[in-house]
Amino acid sequence: MSEVREAVRSRYAGVAKQLKVIQAGPMDPNAGCCQADGPDCGCSGSYSAADLKAIGLSESVSLGCGNPTMLAELEPGQIVLDLGSGAGLDVLLSARRVGPSGHAYGVDMTEEMLALANANREKSGLTNATFLKGTIENVPLPDSSVDVVISNCVINLAEDKGAALKEAFRVLQPGGLFAVADMVELEPLDEMVKKQLDSWAGCISGTIPIEQYRTRLLEAGFRDPDFEVHATQTMPGVEGKVGSAYVRARKPG
Repeated sequence: MSEVREAVRSRYAGVAKQLKVIQAGPMDPNAGCCQADGPDCGCSGSYSAADLKAIGLSESVSLGCGNPTMLAELEPGQIVLDLGSGAGLDVLLSARRVGPSGHAYGVDMTEEMLALANANREKSGLTNATFLKGTIENVPLPDSSVDVVISNCVINLAEDKGAALKEAFRVLQPGGLFAVADMVELEPLDEMVKKQLDSWAGCISGTIPIEQYRTRLLEAGFRDPDFEVHATQTMPGVEGKVGSAYVRARKPG
C-alpha cells in the first residue's frame, strides 16, 4: 500500500470511529473534506431534512463536498454505484430513490467505514443497498453493470485518477451517467502543500485543475464532461485555492 493510500485509509478509519455512535454529538470539523476554516466548501445544507430523516442519518456523516444524489437525478429501477461510500449516506439515499426494483452499491477500502455503513443500512431498514470492500481503481463489479456512478469528495484522494475514472467507465452501462461532487484546484497550490500526506487525505493536495480533470474523463472514454464550481475554499497562509465542483459526464451508448 502506498504512503498516500495508507494516509487516506488511516484518516478515514479514525473518522469512522468518531462516527460510530452518530447521535453522540458533533464530530471533528476537520475530519472530512470540509475544513473548519472553510465554511463555504459546499457541504452544509446539501441534503434535505426530509431525506435525512427518512434514512435516520444526519448530514455530518457525509464528509463530502456536495450532494451527488441530487446531481444524478435518480429514477426507480436504476442501479447505482458510489465510489468511496464511507458511512453510507449517499448509498442509502440512492437506494431510497431507486426503490425496491433498483439497487445501490457502495465500495470502500476502509474496514471501519464498511462496518459503520452496514450498521447505518440496518438502521435505515433499506434492503436494496450493498457495501463492498475494494478500491475505486478496482471495483468488484462486472463490466456495464450500473446505470449511474456517483462519488462525494473521493476521486481527488486517488493517486491514479485516470485509473479511477476508467474503472467508473468500465462498470457503467452504455449511456450511463457519471455524476460526482469533488474538489478541484482553482489556483495553483504551494508545492510544499502538494507533498503533505495529511493535506492529501484532507482533500486538498490531491486536487487537479478542471481542464486536467476534463482531459482525464475524455481519455477514459466519457463524453460531454461538465463542471459546476459551487463553492471555494482558501487555506490561511497557503498559496492557491480549491473548490467544490459538481462533475457530470456520459458513457456513449
